[in-house]
Amino acid sequence: MNPGTGAAVRALAAQILDAVAHRGRSLKAELAAALPGLDDPRDRSLTEAICFSALRQRVRYDEALRHWMQKPLGRRDGELRALLWTGFAQIDALQLPAHAALSATVEAARVLKRSHQAGMVNAILRRAQREGLPAAVPELAWPEWLRARVRGDWANRAEDIFAASAEAAPLWLRVNRARTPVSDYLQRLHEALPGLSAQATPLAADAIRVDTPVAVAALPGFTAGEVSIQDGAAQLVADALAPAPGARVLDACAAPGGKAAHLLERDAGLRLLALDVDGRRLQRVRDTLARVGVRAQSQVADAAEPSIWWDGQPFDAILLDAPCSATGIVRRQPDVLLHRRPEDIVALRTLQARLLDAAWTLLRPGGALLYATCSILKDENERQIDAFLARTPDARAEPLDARFGHASGAGRQRLPGEDGMDGFFYARLIRGGGE
Repeated sequence: MNPGTGAAVRALAAQILDAVAHRGRSLKAELAAALPGLDDPRDRSLTEAICFSALRQRVRYDEALRHWMQKPLGRRDGELRALLWTGFAQIDALQLPAHAALSATVEAARVLKRSHQAGMVNAILRRAQREGLPAAVPELAWPEWLRARVRGDWANRAEDIFAASAEAAPLWLRVNRARTPVSDYLQRLHEALPGLSAQATPLAADAIRVDTPVAVAALPGFTAGEVSIQDGAAQLVADALAPAPGARVLDACAAPGGKAAHLLERDAGLRLLALDVDGRRLQRVRDTLARVGVRAQSQVADAAEPSIWWDGQPFDAILLDAPCSATGIVRRQPDVLLHRRPEDIVALRTLQARLLDAAWTLLRPGGALLYATCSILKDENERQIDAFLARTPDARAEPLDARFGHASGAGRQRLPGEDGMDGFFYARLIRGGGE
């Protein structure tokens, strides 16, 4: 990487951070738009690492700026603040060589047409290098109202949740069992990438946990569909739903398609309908299924409005991976803590209830519905299912075992970082009247 390229990468990271932190944009969307413009995979990896690290540690970095800046940064200084975060992240979280990080970040000020501030950027970053950044207090990254909810729901585990949510997540792989056994793929992985820290887990049959950062393009067989990226907690959905061979299955909110693909990798004979309300997101489902070599029906439709799309044939099993607050995956989506508002939880609870009630009408007697979210809030999980069971006489919860986390009402809750997995909730519901 030459100095010019290094400065351009830092400038791009600052622009992404500015858009996410100060203009309400999605980190995932900003990265998806920006990274393809970088030719070198190392530049893409560095940009992504800077953005994630800076967002995870933004409260600490802002604390340093409050103490070190003679004049507080104003509303028009978002890009400058983001550039300083970029520099801090390189020195602090990423532990990059200080000289290269400082020089490239100072030069990035000029790339951003802030030459008049380059000296100030240099001075602040050198101070950070000398004195270090303030100590981490992970809970302070969470807005006060959301912090209070987590403490209310998980009083004895709140500190662990905050700490785990501030850490980088391991890379989880899902091996396509229709193509290769996990043991064989793990051996190939070690041969292709010597020294890689990777291991299978008894908790998820198709999973490999990778603790060493690795580019997706370096994974053997990825393009051919032999392996996919999917957190271990998300992989457990297939075990929790456990449809019978050849069952008629509805994936009611299917995008981006990993869970549907996993079910079909286990049983290509499933008659699976993948539904999503967003046509662009549904295309991602189709692309995912095509890459791993499985087939399903797919339809753009709102699962909460079955009168518009349902053919009247009941389903044997339904997966409702419901829209949620994403509070269980903050380590993967740190911008959740910037964008989430109290009123969002109210709206999400209402939508989840509508989806549950609508999906239940599509399930045959004796069939199973798995309600899942990547939330840790009991209003979306335990209390949502309690309310559903109270108003639905022909519904009963079927217990899940400890692989799926802590007992939480009628379901199970995994908390962030446990066994290296994301926070996830599962409730398996059986409709009465079957054999």
